[in-house]
Amino acid sequence: MTTLKIAGMTCQHCVRAATQALEAIPGVTGVEVDLASGLARVEGEAELGTLIAAVQAAGYGAEPA
Repeated sequence: MTTLKIAGMTCQHCVRAATQALEAIPGVTGVEVDLASGLARVEGEAELGTLIAAVQAAGYGAEPA
């Protein structure tokens, strides 16, 4: 499992956008994004750089947590 700190999320729409961006990555088998903590837990076989790039493309900041 990979945990990311996501910056810039302010509402449930943001959570959905980040979740969908991560779920679209090949190899990702599960995603849980928590607005209150700003954390995303990603299960599966995807590289960290790919996960971060997907979140950034959705309009949010991301870094390893």
